[in-house]
Amino acid sequence: MFGIVSAALRVPEIRKKLAFTAAMLALYRLGSQIPTPGINTDVLDQIQSRFQSAGALGLANLLTGGGLSRFSIFALGIMPYITASIILQLLTVVVPSLEKLRKEGEVGQERITQYTRYLTVGLALLQSIGFIFIYRTQSADIIKAFTLGHVIVIVATLTCGCVLVMWLGELITQRGIGNGISLMIFASIVAGLPQGIQAWWTSPDRVFQVIAPFLVLAVTAAVVFVQEGQRRIPVQYARRTVGQRMQAGGATYLPLRVNMAGVIPVIFAASLMAFPPTIGQISQAAWARDLSAFFDYRGAPYLIAESLLILVFTYFYTAVTFNPVEQADNLKKYGGFIPGVRPGRPTAEYLDRILARLTLPGAIYLAAVAALPTILANQTSTNFAFGGTSLLIVVGVALDTMKQLEAQLMMRNYERFLK
Repeated sequence: MFGIVSAALRVPEIRKKLAFTAAMLALYRLGSQIPTPGINTDVLDQIQSRFQSAGALGLANLLTGGGLSRFSIFALGIMPYITASIILQLLTVVVPSLEKLRKEGEVGQERITQYTRYLTVGLALLQSIGFIFIYRTQSADIIKAFTLGHVIVIVATLTCGCVLVMWLGELITQRGIGNGISLMIFASIVAGLPQGIQAWWTSPDRVFQVIAPFLVLAVTAAVVFVQEGQRRIPVQYARRTVGQRMQAGGATYLPLRVNMAGVIPVIFAASLMAFPPTIGQISQAAWARDLSAFFDYRGAPYLIAESLLILVFTYFYTAVTFNPVEQADNLKKYGGFIPGVRPGRPTAEYLDRILARLTLPGAIYLAAVAALPTILANQTSTNFAFGGTSLLIVVGVALDTMKQLEAQLMMRNYERFLK
C-alpha cells in the first residue's frame, strides 16, 4: 500500500488529483464546523452528548462527521443523496421506464442521476424539518426565535448545504481519485477517530484497554477477508465467427462476492430502527415512550430486530443488484457457458442457487459486525464504537480507493508492473 502511494506521488497528474481530492475533503470538513444561522450555540453545547451516543442519531452523527451534533450547515451530510440513490436503484426494478433508461447506457444513466439529484433536494427538505423538531424536543431554546422566518432560513441553509456536499462529491469523482461520496463518508468517520481513541484511553475498564487494540485488528482482518471473498464461477466461451474472422474461445470466471450488498443493508436496518426512538422523542404519549424504551439501542429487542432486518435487506438488495436471468442471457448471447450447466434457464437457476448460499454467510457477517459495538458497550463501561458500520465503510472505501489508484498507475506506468 505504501509503495502504491509513494509511486502515485511521483506522477504529476495523479499528484494533482490527490491534491484536489484532499482540498475538497478539507472544504467539506470545514463546512461541518460552521453552525447554522439562528441556532443558540450555548444550548447546543449542552445537548451535543445526546447525539454522540450510539443508536440511530449516533449513526447519523457519525456519518456526518459530527455535523449533526453541531447543527452545522452540513448537518445533513451526504445521507439524503445516498438515500435517493438507493430509492432510484430499487425503482429501476419496479418501474419499466426507469429500467429502460438504465439499459440505454451513458445517456440513460445521466437522466437517472438527474432524477436522483431532484429527489435528494426533496429528501433534504423533509429531513431538515424533521431534525428541527427533534432538536426542539431536546431543548425548546435551541432556536433563538422559533418563528416561520427563522425556520425557513434554517431549512434553506441545511438543504443548500446538502446540495453543496453532493456537488463536492461529484467533483471528486470527476477530477479526483476514488468515489467522492464514499470518500466524504470515509472522512466523516475518520474525523471521529480521535474521540474514539480518547474514550479507549480513559476507559476505567483495564481489561478492555488491553484487548481493544487486538480486537480492532481482528475485526479489521475479518472485514477485509469477507469483503474480498468471492466465489469464482468458471465460464467457457466457444469459438465463433464474426464477419469473416474466427474468434477463438477462452476461459474466464464470473466473480460472485460473499458480501454483494455492501453496507447498504446495515444503513437500511438502522434507518428503520430509528423510527421508535424518534417517535418517543417527538410524541408525549405513553405508548410512544414505552415503544422507544422497548427498542432501546442497548437492549436485546433492538439487536434482534436490527439483525433480522439486516438479513432480510441483504437478500433483498442482492436480488435487486444481481439478476441471474439477465446474467444467463448475457452469457448465452456472447457464446459463454458454465461447464456442466446448460445455457439459458438452467444457468440462471444455478447462479441463483449459488447466490442464495453465498448471501446467508454474508448477511450473518453484516449482522454480527453491526451488533459488535453495542455488545461491547454493554459488557464494558466504555462507549468506544469501533467496528460496526463505521469499520465496514472505512475498510471498503480504503480498498476501493487503493484499487483505483493502482489502476491509474498501471495505465500510466504499466511496464513496472509487468516486470
